[in-house]
Amino acid sequence: MDGWMISTARRARAVRWLVAAALAWVAAQAWALTVRFEPVAPGVYAYIGDLEGRTYENEALNANIGLVVTPAGALLIDSGATFQSARQIAEAARRVTPQPIQWVFNTGGQDHRWLGNGYFAAQGAEIIAHANARADMIARGPQHLQALAPVLKDKLAGTEPVLPTRWLTDPDTTLDLGGVRVQVIHRGGGHTPGDSMVWLPDAGVVFTGDVVYVDRILGLHPISRTKTWLQSFEALEALQPRVVVPGHGRVTDLAQAQRDTGALLRALRAHMAKAVEAGVDLSEAVRTFDATPFRHLKHVEVWLPQLANRTYLELEQE
Repeated sequence: MDGWMISTARRARAVRWLVAAALAWVAAQAWALTVRFEPVAPGVYAYIGDLEGRTYENEALNANIGLVVTPAGALLIDSGATFQSARQIAEAARRVTPQPIQWVFNTGGQDHRWLGNGYFAAQGAEIIAHANARADMIARGPQHLQALAPVLKDKLAGTEPVLPTRWLTDPDTTLDLGGVRVQVIHRGGGHTPGDSMVWLPDAGVVFTGDVVYVDRILGLHPISRTKTWLQSFEALEALQPRVVVPGHGRVTDLAQAQRDTGALLRALRAHMAKAVEAGVDLSEAVRTFDATPFRHLKHVEVWLPQLANRTYLELEQE
């Protein structure tokens, strides 16, 4: 009997261990980052990132990434936030096409737009960005790594700020990449100084980078400028795209981009311009901004006061 009881106890412990291990495995799968490109047009794909902030689980890949397949190779639009997530992006691309990633375009200087460059540069890809991103990347690259380190821990391993190898200088640049016409549109940035859009006129698809946020409220930083951001947005409107792949949020159309980003930028600038001209103090100007049309956006309650504050200070300097 004693032996039977010991055996039963051992079996029970073994079962508990197996159950715990299985639950841990399931949890790990739930938390693991999965990169999957979905089609938005023939030969054009998008990965839609997390709407939340940067976490260990999403590996700071809380932004949208684009993939364009050409007869001569693939174009990747933004390289992710880390060396390791860049590898996952490359593996996801291979599930879509056997074409190697020949070109990488960085739409701006935010970490998840370019810190994965090192992985693709090591594979021989040409890295392209607008020249107005260069100073920002150099200045803030180390800051990005420092901020990501306590969040990503081991998942930041191997990540180094690797700059683009080709810098564009014009407001509009047309590239022929593998026989596909690609237009890069830059109007002085917005969210970051290097913000640019990638327009595929034959497909009617535009990848906006951080020029457009939908579903969640846009972000302003000390380097952001709502004046040039609005100029970039007006350039988007002039394109009249069929499909908008925003920097954050679902694949959408121009109308939603106008509601969630364009209208907010215009409302902030109009309200704060009047407040500055009338001598209304900062706190009152922020308090009286009408946020009603934007209540549907994720994080609006937390971030809108900061947006209003930064816009007021920017208008004071203009």
